[in-house]
Amino acid sequence: MTVAFQQTIPILRIFDVAKAKEFYVDYLGMVVDWEHHFEEGGPLYLQVSRAGLILHLSEHHGDSSPGASVFVWMTGVEALHAEIAAKNYAYNRPGIEKTFYDSLCLKLVDPFRNQLLLNEEIKQDFET
Repeated sequence: MTVAFQQTIPILRIFDVAKAKEFYVDYLGMVVDWEHHFEEGGPLYLQVSRAGLILHLSEHHGDSSPGASVFVWMTGVEALHAEIAAKNYAYNRPGIEKTFYDSLCLKLVDPFRNQLLLNEEIKQDFET
């Protein structure tokens, strides 16, 4: 059988569920797909998603380290930027930067120092 990777789902460490939901759901427009506690009163593990991007958020101390970076290729980065800028989120006012690898990058930092680097390839128009 041929080896084929189907999907990558980053696990990001969180410390406060309310702050995580404020950032990922209220600010970024993601939805909570499911939540799970492995035991009653234990740390929360949940999945959020939007438009094909799936992230796992975990309060478990052994799941990832705060300050992780997730690089994502996407389309519509300027539309997403306009959407989140209109929300006046007090803790994040990101801009879009042109990168050396010919993309527009929207860098978002969550309340736990995790970074989402959302990139859209700049299409080159060539005249003949």
